[in-house]
Amino acid sequence: MLTSAVLVPSAPLLVPELSGDSAESAQVRAAATTAVSRLAHEAVHWVGVGVGPENAEPEKAAGELWRSGVGRGQIGTFAGFGADVRTSLDADAAGEPVPSLELCALVAGWLRGRTDVEITVDMHVVSAKASADECREFGQQLRKQLDSDNRPQGLLIVADGASTLTAKAPGSFDERAAGVQSAIDDALTAGDPEALLALDPRLCRSVGAQGRAAWQVLAGVFTGSSRSAHPRATVDYSDAPFGVGYHVGTWRP
Repeated sequence: MLTSAVLVPSAPLLVPELSGDSAESAQVRAAATTAVSRLAHEAVHWVGVGVGPENAEPEKAAGELWRSGVGRGQIGTFAGFGADVRTSLDADAAGEPVPSLELCALVAGWLRGRTDVEITVDMHVVSAKASADECREFGQQLRKQLDSDNRPQGLLIVADGASTLTAKAPGSFDERAAGVQSAIDDALTAGDPEALLALDPRLCRSVGAQGRAAWQVLAGVFTGSSRSAHPRATVDYSDAPFGVGYHVGTWRP
């Protein structure tokens, strides 16, 4: 049964070895670790959802736009981002680090390791090309999976907002980004699944808001059951210190 969904950024800056001790990074990190620590004391079984790179191909063999079980039993590393900080999504992970694990899976594994509870994360990576309807459908499937298990289940959404909010942002400046980010922030703060589903995939992609697909999966989870048609949302952090929209919060059925 779903207990709650925690929303965190898909950002390497959460890892101190990658971002240093800047006050901005520390604030985001503290919010994210606090949020996942709360989740860990509600449920030790998590379902994670993140978004793959824009240039990644869908899982054609399955005819789907998402991959499940990502990183299961594997060690991940942030070496490609500047430091060999290792992560895992479950206690059985072993072997040499897998350099190709998606960033969202690395972040989920790193946050798992910040809790004082033994957590298992079943990670799903959604294609950035998935439509709003496809994301909603997948979210509704996940909700059935979560509610069919009698054990408490947590949901971890790993996603970033627009990356073009300032001239120094990773994607440079796009004047449309502020409006898109405002719509995202409002929807996440209000716990409004329909507003998330209304986000335009093409516009979000243009302003670098790759987290759109993961948030629309979240919306599907919360429209997939009458028990949570109006989730209760709380916010731990919502800002864009480096020109990228970051949100940390919790949605509860």
